[in-house]
Amino acid sequence: MPQGAFYEDLCFHAQQGAEKALKAVYQHHGWTFRYTHDLEELVTGLENKGLAIPPEVDEAIVLTAFAWESRSPGISEPLGEEEYRDTVHHAEAVVVWAEREIGI
Repeated sequence: MPQGAFYEDLCFHAQQGAEKALKAVYQHHGWTFRYTHDLEELVTGLENKGLAIPPEVDEAIVLTAFAWESRSPGISEPLGEEEYRDTVHHAEAVVVWAEREIGI
């Protein structure tokens, strides 16, 4: 971890990566989505459009909490390395799936 960094900040960025990957799938298909940071809403919307969502992507909806809770210091408890690694694992699963879905 970079000196002076907080796991909370890194988890926020991992959530943002997953969110942007899901939104890229919408864009690729020409579909619209409501302005949201809620990964469950985004995943459900893709399912409703007929996409098969693998379990590892569906499990990543837990990252939604990092969109706001970890964004500002003092709102949530400090996070540790294990929570950070789990967060990155979930985010990577979404990004890998999104890349396959849009053909990257």
